[in-house]
Amino acid sequence: MKIRLIILLLACHLAAFTPRTITWTAIGDSITYLNDHIDETGNRITSGYLAKVAANHPNIKYINQGHNGWTTVGIAKEIENLGLTKTDIYTVFLGTNDWWSGLPLGSINDYINNTGYKTTYGAYRIIINKIRRLNPNAQVILITPMQRGDFVYIADAYNNAYGCYKPKNGQELSQFADAVKEIGNHEHFKVIDLYYKSGMTVKNVVKFKRLKDTVTGFYRNFKYPRYKGVPFNPGIDEYPYPPDAIGYTYDGLHPSDKGYKVIAGMIINEFKKAGYLDPDTHKN
Repeated sequence: MKIRLIILLLACHLAAFTPRTITWTAIGDSITYLNDHIDETGNRITSGYLAKVAANHPNIKYINQGHNGWTTVGIAKEIENLGLTKTDIYTVFLGTNDWWSGLPLGSINDYINNTGYKTTYGAYRIIINKIRRLNPNAQVILITPMQRGDFVYIADAYNNAYGCYKPKNGQELSQFADAVKEIGNHEHFKVIDLYYKSGMTVKNVVKFKRLKDTVTGFYRNFKYPRYKGVPFNPGIDEYPYPPDAIGYTYDGLHPSDKGYKVIAGMIINEFKKAGYLDPDTHKN
């Protein structure tokens, strides 16, 4: 009898100090998707932000709902086909592809009036509505797009895009970040502001871009903003981001380990504030 009592007391003691399992669904684009597809980065990263959060906090069980190349509008259109399930936390990290695709941003009225997926604001409402149907009590955290430099896909240099230093289709990437913040403010959601507060900027997402000097014909390392306007010829020129060019991204857009560490750290801070994590367990 005494042994059973001791075992019961030990079990209760351990249970009291064992953090409960928290389920987390991360909705996003390629920045989220790559967490589980390291090979598609040319093995330039070791883990994405989801894995980095879970590595320090094993009570966090995540579901990766990152979709490579998708926009907020694309996610909204397919929201009933994604297999989303009820979890404790949902993060929504979208917007950069909407900007590059030239999709209309719309206004907060599109969100409030639930006008559909013709605009990014309207598409966000569809996503949030789905989350609320799955779990009305879920913690919802919105993540703004991060700043980006000139992107060149490591597996196909023909897939490239200029950075957020100039508008696309008359819209600035910062406007999409502001939209996420406005939706968060309207809904009283927590917002992780990567665009303005992460320290990752168009100046430091890469250390340089290696391009041919138009005068000498020799390759040079051009730092931002000097690389703007210097031509890059895919299929002819060398890949412009060798390993020593890696900054907060490895290709001008997708985070490196350093960038993912920043994102993970900001998410962990919000999880702690919500009481999901032991405040003393995060390892830097």
